[in-house]
Amino acid sequence: MTQVCKETVPAELAGQRIDNYLLRVLKGVPRTRIYRLLRRGEVRVNSGRVKPTHRLQEGDEIRIPPVRRVESESVSPSDRVLADLETRILHEDERLLVIDKPAGLAVHGGSGIAYGVIESLRKLRPDCQLLDLAHRLDRGTSGCLVIAKRRSTLRELHKAFREVKVEKRYVALVAGHLEGGRQRVDEPLRAQAGKGGERIMVVHPAGQPARTDFIEKESYRGWSLVEAAPKTGRMHQIRAHAAHIGHPVAMDERYGDRSRDKALSNLGLKRLFLHAETIRFDLESTGMINIRAPLPAALRTLTERLKHAG
Repeated sequence: MTQVCKETVPAELAGQRIDNYLLRVLKGVPRTRIYRLLRRGEVRVNSGRVKPTHRLQEGDEIRIPPVRRVESESVSPSDRVLADLETRILHEDERLLVIDKPAGLAVHGGSGIAYGVIESLRKLRPDCQLLDLAHRLDRGTSGCLVIAKRRSTLRELHKAFREVKVEKRYVALVAGHLEGGRQRVDEPLRAQAGKGGERIMVVHPAGQPARTDFIEKESYRGWSLVEAAPKTGRMHQIRAHAAHIGHPVAMDERYGDRSRDKALSNLGLKRLFLHAETIRFDLESTGMINIRAPLPAALRTLTERLKHAG
């Protein structure tokens, strides 16, 4: 693009975030560059500045500045990554796709990450006009991730998440043992800068409401395998709540206990022990969707080793 462009948002794209809209319009432009355009106010919606999370409405006028598009094969997902993701598709129909996201792969590129799940899936499904995340998983978390193929389905999913009509169950290994075998954490969370400048979530009275229910399933020496059911969808919610009650998730670099994690590392665990095992929702357009992602082999192996350790 060599000159300023103005576009009007059509009805079928109403509700899409401005950052995702720009990623589709400005193909080949890195996500970091798009965020910079938004931060500097070079992109305008109805003549005003907006944040990356701003959701567009039908008829909105978007001002897009001249941007040089950069295509680079070096930042594309490899054939190996694409082949692996293809095997991880748990459910697919004309409206949505559910994938068993591998640990270590971000849901999208940005902040020094060349690509993520969504960019990879767009390579796998080039004929899909829309592939957008219905929710997010932390980079270190594996398991069920839902991607919408239609704007109407994406809006339904967002509404279901807001109204707490999506049931999610995670499996986590946490330090110590839950008193009484279960614990409800109903504490607000707020973002702040951590020791290294990274963004973390902490319990704070001025934070956003957040609730997580923990149920102990198995116990080992010094560790517990728990089911975690988040009733809200705050960033790092399970990890922050688990740390707040003194039971941090195993191998959690931001919220965990490195001295305790060393023993697990010696047993072969190299990743965060947090897995989105099931997701369940009932939409008018899709009917009941109930998907399970089996516990990854590395996590199963670790629990077996803990059992034999006594």
